[in-house]
Amino acid sequence: MTDMKPISADRLDAIVKAYDIRGTVPDQLDAEMCRTFGAAFARFCGAPEIVVARDMRPDGVDFAAAFGEGAMSQGVDVIEIGLASTDMLYFASGHLDMPGAMFTASHNPAGYNGIKLCGPKAKPVGMESGLADVRALAEQGLNATGQGSSRSMDLLGAFADHVRSFIDITSLRRLKIVADTANGMGGHVAPAAFEGLPVDIEIMYGELDGTFPNHPADPIQAENLVDLQARVLEVGADVGLAFDGDADRVFLVDENARPVSGSLTTALVAKAMLEATGPGPIIHNLICSKATVEVIEENGGEPVRTKVGHSFIKAVMAETGAAFGGEHSGHYYFRDNWRADSGLIAAMIILEQMSVSGKTLSEMLAPLDRYVASGEINTVVDDAFAVIERVSDSYASQPQDRLDGLTVQFSDWWFNLRPSNTEPLLRLNLEAATAADVIRRVAEVKAHFSA
Repeated sequence: MTDMKPISADRLDAIVKAYDIRGTVPDQLDAEMCRTFGAAFARFCGAPEIVVARDMRPDGVDFAAAFGEGAMSQGVDVIEIGLASTDMLYFASGHLDMPGAMFTASHNPAGYNGIKLCGPKAKPVGMESGLADVRALAEQGLNATGQGSSRSMDLLGAFADHVRSFIDITSLRRLKIVADTANGMGGHVAPAAFEGLPVDIEIMYGELDGTFPNHPADPIQAENLVDLQARVLEVGADVGLAFDGDADRVFLVDENARPVSGSLTTALVAKAMLEATGPGPIIHNLICSKATVEVIEENGGEPVRTKVGHSFIKAVMAETGAAFGGEHSGHYYFRDNWRADSGLIAAMIILEQMSVSGKTLSEMLAPLDRYVASGEINTVVDDAFAVIERVSDSYASQPQDRLDGLTVQFSDWWFNLRPSNTEPLLRLNLEAATAADVIRRVAEVKAHFSA
């Protein structure tokens, strides 16, 4: 086994992000670098075994193999589970109680790849929880210290059983579902999860193809829901499910082809989880709708507000023992899923709620749909922090907090302004009572961006 070559600081700067490793192939990320990352992660973890998975991107085969070689060079054994969604890798990490590595670039277009890392039981590994250490080891390079082994394991069936365990299958009624998997990993895991259930499901773009020939696997962008919306209306489906590339996120489309925000999905799942587990804390990030907070309170829950990002959500879930946490971006976290996120589990719970209530999805959402959101508005600025201070001064008389960027509260609207971690951008999220109010208030806030 050869030694692992160090990776230069410049190359690491380009690809090591707050929560994962991600870049374009092969100029930013290649197999040799993946080999070094494998050795670095194995050295960092100090565990006897690591589980490795990959999505459908063409270079994932070589990258995952190289990562495994690097890990084995440190005397660590590698469990290869092959093609998987990111939530299936988290399941494997939890089920096997070992660190994991998932080769994916999530919703990024063809030409990208990356690595999501976790500790045993799906514990997050981000910049503040180990990724900085992995990066430092990769920068110095590592000598081979042993020779681990590798073996394959098929966990798809066990993962599907786990997803279904969150609902009472006997309560399901014959719903018609269309799932747009966008040629991503949803085409691999969704059929397994829904197999044998009393529902009619149609998979759109189920062929695994990392070139994404039909549309980008990024369902938070409205243009990528158009095909699903049309198909839901065409076949009279009860619900549409839109998965991202690594299938850990899901967005819903109701029977009228209306997209459902991640905030309202969080509210709906929170209501179901509180009914199932009883009163207790429920986590939401600070850009979720005010309606999310209200629904949690109305159903006996204690809303707990966090920063944006999975590592923050998981940490607060661990501290509070919360049964569920949700993000506006379509990530839904479950205590009984090792606090990891799973779009498939969230979808199952929604289907169960539709079945038990006998209502359409739009009928279930109507009492929760109370406000209008701007969506995330990105603006290029020279100095994000200076702009935030200027905006803060402009609203000095209003309640403010700095949990994540700047949040300012009013009686009938609120906004959050956060700097991007990687670009000279400000991200504005604003919510008000009506669409006209949103347009007016967005213009008002943005007017303060300039000196």
